[in-house]
Amino acid sequence: MSRRHKALLVPILALPLAGFTPAGAESASHGSRIEVDYRTVHQKIDGFGSSQAFRRMELIEQLSPQQQREILDLWLSKEKGAGVSILRLGIGSSPTGSPYDLMESIQPVDPGGPDATPNYVWDGKDGGQVWLAKEAKRYGVKRFYADAWSAPGYMKDNGSDSNGGSLCGLTGVTCASGDWRTAYAKYLVQYAKFYKQEGIKITDIGFTNEPDWTAVYASMRFTPAQAAEMVRVMGPYARQAGLNLVCCDSFGWNESKAYTAAIEADPVARRYVDVHAGHTYASPVDAPLPTNRPVWMSEWNPNGDTWNEAWDDGSGWDGFTIASAIHDAMTLGNASAYVYWFGASRGATRALLQVDVPNQTYAVSKRLWALAAYSRFIRPDAVRLGITASDPALRVSAFRNKDGSEVVEILNTGTAAVSTTLKTKSGKATLYLTDGGNSLAPTVLPGKHGHRPVTLQPRSLTTIVVR
Repeated sequence: MSRRHKALLVPILALPLAGFTPAGAESASHGSRIEVDYRTVHQKIDGFGSSQAFRRMELIEQLSPQQQREILDLWLSKEKGAGVSILRLGIGSSPTGSPYDLMESIQPVDPGGPDATPNYVWDGKDGGQVWLAKEAKRYGVKRFYADAWSAPGYMKDNGSDSNGGSLCGLTGVTCASGDWRTAYAKYLVQYAKFYKQEGIKITDIGFTNEPDWTAVYASMRFTPAQAAEMVRVMGPYARQAGLNLVCCDSFGWNESKAYTAAIEADPVARRYVDVHAGHTYASPVDAPLPTNRPVWMSEWNPNGDTWNEAWDDGSGWDGFTIASAIHDAMTLGNASAYVYWFGASRGATRALLQVDVPNQTYAVSKRLWALAAYSRFIRPDAVRLGITASDPALRVSAFRNKDGSEVVEILNTGTAAVSTTLKTKSGKATLYLTDGGNSLAPTVLPGKHGHRPVTLQPRSLTTIVVR
């Protein structure tokens, strides 16, 4: 049953019962052991995030002030919601009438050629993204990633921001209007400057989104070699502006490897890319990208044709699916960040929230709580630690925050409850259960020693925080 919200929504606080096996589940297994390996330190964590690009924030702006605050809390609060630490912004291009419109470009009209004096414009709103960024900053977000789906149409060989096309001046792309590569780089830096005047420091910037996918909405193609070429042009401007350069947000994780490899093989380009990023639509995370730089899973939500709030229904767009995908990104891909696609949208969306403007309501999916189980507790500058579990049904990961607190994430993929012993550092430990009936439901574990008996519910995500 859909849960619609017109009042403050907080996590369900039904407590997990140690040793309790739900009716219909298999008997609990015993003798299992989970142990954090402090000798093994993996990647540094930059954070977890989401986006409200393509004017999705305008939906939120049509709700009541109380509902707006509730939704912001669900996204951004470390006490009431996910506490995300990265906001991904869409750099605008001219609308096409599609439901995937971005806002107007900051230079919608050709200034007269790539060498002409730019005539930038700024509305101070950017499709609601400025307001969201300011709110995110108030909640403590410090990482703002601005990414462009396309250059303005007059900079491209197809004359449109939509339907693919390529940037004029790249190798193999000749246009009568000239070479727009440098003008495009300056255009992107100017976008960051406009945010700076609004009090928001853009920390990371990208010149391409899914360069290997042609969409009917804003899109632009780069081959891996052309992406490395554009990095050589864009890199010095980004560095001078104090921006981390991100590339290349490919359509799939396996496809991203070719872009990363091309940049790493270029002695100039590899100096300028600070973060290598990929999506997981065409292929999931199965291994690290071929670089020593930080890597981000920078966009994904599952495909589907219906709104779904379930935790574990086998649909492929339930909460358990999202928790599994985050686990894989962190452990198989050594990802430093995981950025979900939409925080909220409308209709048959797989966003974290669904907004119904005509009825002035919103609904919350278990996808949000799957993300929150990681994002609320694993903070920027944490590191991933080694960890082992003797039970193959348990998928585990461990993290140490900068303040010394430890976070252990345990996905019980089996249909039986598991009685296990968890070995961590000594300290106060709190267990947070996420499953069909619970959304980060807290229980303080007894004792302060480092060996703790824990019962893991079937098909659940258990987050244990030790301070």
